[in-house]
Amino acid sequence: MTNWFIKNRKEDINKVATDNNISKVLAKLLINRGISNKSEIKEFLNPDINKMHSPNLLDDLNAATSIIKNKVEKNFKIRIVGDFDVDGIMSVYILYTVLSAIGADVDYVIPDRVLDGYGINNHIVLNAKAQGVDTIITCDNGISAFEPIKTAKNMDMTVIVTDHHDIPYTTVKGKLEYLLPEADAIINPKKKSCKYPFKNLCGAAVAFKLAQNLILEYKCDFDEKDLLEFVALATICDVVDLVGENRTIVVEGLKRLQNTKNIGLNALIETTGLHDKNIGVYHVGFILGPSFNASGRLDSAVLGLSLLLEENLNKATQIAEILKALNEERKKLTLDGLEKIDKIIESQYIKDKVIVVFHPDLHESIAGIIAGRLKEKYNKPTIVLTKVSEGAKGSARSIEEYNIYEELTKCADLLTKYGGHPMAAGINLLEENIEKLRRRLNKNCSLTNKDLTSKTYIDMPYPIQSINESFIREIGRLEPYGKGNPKPIFGDKNANIKKASILGKDKNVLKLMFDKDDGKNNEAIIFRDIEKWVSDIETVYGTEEKDKLFAGLDNNIRMDILFYPSINEYMGNKTIQFIIDDYRLLKH
Repeated sequence: MTNWFIKNRKEDINKVATDNNISKVLAKLLINRGISNKSEIKEFLNPDINKMHSPNLLDDLNAATSIIKNKVEKNFKIRIVGDFDVDGIMSVYILYTVLSAIGADVDYVIPDRVLDGYGINNHIVLNAKAQGVDTIITCDNGISAFEPIKTAKNMDMTVIVTDHHDIPYTTVKGKLEYLLPEADAIINPKKKSCKYPFKNLCGAAVAFKLAQNLILEYKCDFDEKDLLEFVALATICDVVDLVGENRTIVVEGLKRLQNTKNIGLNALIETTGLHDKNIGVYHVGFILGPSFNASGRLDSAVLGLSLLLEENLNKATQIAEILKALNEERKKLTLDGLEKIDKIIESQYIKDKVIVVFHPDLHESIAGIIAGRLKEKYNKPTIVLTKVSEGAKGSARSIEEYNIYEELTKCADLLTKYGGHPMAAGINLLEENIEKLRRRLNKNCSLTNKDLTSKTYIDMPYPIQSINESFIREIGRLEPYGKGNPKPIFGDKNANIKKASILGKDKNVLKLMFDKDDGKNNEAIIFRDIEKWVSDIETVYGTEEKDKLFAGLDNNIRMDILFYPSINEYMGNKTIQFIIDDYRLLKH
């Protein structure tokens, strides 16, 4: 059961529309996204890469630049330590490319997901020291790496942290005390001392800010904007809010990605069948990004990075084909693992408000994906764990009403390692503490049944008969969509369905035709739970009415629908198509 709510932020829609020369519909959509003053609307509707905040506003950025300049001048060896996801891979690529361009003696390490786990560790630090590394630069990790950074400092190494994750803290006498590692410079917009206006950059964007400053400092022949497609890939795949600077980065980055000069990216675009597509957020988030992620999950993230650094087209194509194959394997592992974990939940933990589930044979690289899928299914915070050599390891995914990072912090005594955000986290713990963690999280949980009920927020009621191409083009000014800027959802009541048909070789697409005042039909598509929809029709209206519907005959079937309008282009013809997000059959 999903509850429907109409967004209702209090603003003068007429004034916002008039002041910004936009329609009331667009004004309402912007207000719903928390964007209402003139400067915010101008920035949102006209993102300009030249108006981003100065990198110098980031705390410690100038200090880090000075340190790097000194190390380069002395030819000291620098090592970048990244992460094994898309954000980490892109962060390493950005820093490695720019440090190489300014003449640094630089190499990189990306931790192995299984052998090393997340982020820099003592093993990586000791290896670096043994190999003559003077300076370590972390990217997309490091903010909670207290022990390994202390180890590095005890060996007289220099450490620069670039990260975007939440700042670790402890509670002393009811007050939060934020903790930072003993690095020589820490660049993270979430630091309490940092005055950077936009706090929600991904790791690659933080690395990009440092790269910008280095390019400026060295006045090297390198266009910083050539890095934006890589920052955009990371921004989309790390699922940060697509507002403010993130929106600007993605808009500009997608333009550049469409005509990328990077041989490896071009090879991956060709291999995944996107060469003739207008590449958008969907293609990055569900095709290109997972291909890079698959390298870190099932092989080594260095493989994904090597694709970006490869200058030979044949070799790049070979790597791209390997990444595609790894992603196909990852999909199969995910489906198999999801089925196993879901059975455990249904048999043992279905009543828990916070799901904590352990399976010893689950591939640890897919724990986060499965946790995310199950969180969506049950609308509950979900932690999926598997067996590793030092105990258990896994990923947490949460809902808006539950800050998983805060709740895990309250259970820190049960964990050997953890880190993350309000909506996602990674954890390690001893196997004997799993049940203790499950019990404590549920005992402390204040989530209500209302919190745990799935919710859909509607931008506004709007009759499908009134929507035309001009309407769709105007709301298209909100693109690209993503977290923080979702696709607009409209609602219509008592819609009369003229005909239904099931399409696709797998029979997984439902096409509906609705009445329109001008005598033409409106076409709508449902992409999920087709069998359930047909069953619901038969239950509510009976077999005879269902048969009339599929035959295109007059019938009594009515639905309330939530939808997103789009323009479908096929063989040169354009038609308006409604993507149905949810529906309610009206009982007669």
